[in-house]
Amino acid sequence: MTLVRKTYGKGRVRVMRIHSDGDRREVRELTIKAMVEGDFGRAFTAADNSSSVSTDTIKNIVNVVARENLALSNELFCQAVAQRLLESYPQLSAATVTGDETKWTRLVFDGKEHPHSFVLDSNGEPFAEVAATRDAVKITSGVKGFTFMKTTQSGWDNFFKDQYTTIPPTRDRMAATSMLASWRWSEAPGDYAAANAKILSTMLEVFATTYSESVQDSLYRMGGAALAAVPQIIDVSMACPNKHYLLINLAPFQLDNKNQVFLPTDEPHGQIECTVGR
Repeated sequence: MTLVRKTYGKGRVRVMRIHSDGDRREVRELTIKAMVEGDFGRAFTAADNSSSVSTDTIKNIVNVVARENLALSNELFCQAVAQRLLESYPQLSAATVTGDETKWTRLVFDGKEHPHSFVLDSNGEPFAEVAATRDAVKITSGVKGFTFMKTTQSGWDNFFKDQYTTIPPTRDRMAATSMLASWRWSEAPGDYAAANAKILSTMLEVFATTYSESVQDSLYRMGGAALAAVPQIIDVSMACPNKHYLLINLAPFQLDNKNQVFLPTDEPHGQIECTVGR
């Protein structure tokens, strides 16, 4: 028998970092998954653990690096964890560290940001992934479950039809999705958080302000706009399940329904995916 692939690590290592700058606090909460590769195959094949780093040790390294790097962005923090693993254990050849962010938004009172109070932001879960070897580092950023919609200026028509087609064409429908998007970096931007925010805001502006011939049409143009806005990214990948809102038939009650009352449903849903590159 051959051991085809091997990796292990620690998942769901939750850590909150609070960085102080005078009276102002910055909070960064992540759930880390740190996986390693290297010369520990005998733990699988020969019951020999002598070269294996304990997963509890990996968790401890995440916590120590967090304390030493309170102010780092998510991407650079994941990179610091990966580098510490590779520096500490010569038997490792690669480390992949993923950080899923729990977002906290600073409270604002009378137009003034509060220095140390926050509210949980539940729309979308930003993440960063660093895949590091001893020769190269690859960084990916993105967001999971980022949900948005438009109530008009979206259509679906002129599509292929045959004997199995039942959906009618339309030039006016709701469009809503919960998007998984990621973008790969060719080089570090000046500020990861600002660049990530610019990518999302650029894509949302395209979605909101232009007519959508289809989700496919919108995604392609959203990806192209993001590439134009942030030159440091290589490509943008998006996966968008439709969040369907079905027009409710109110005719039995002698009421019309001109795109006013809908049944929210997400099963089954359309699944649209693409990658837009340079």
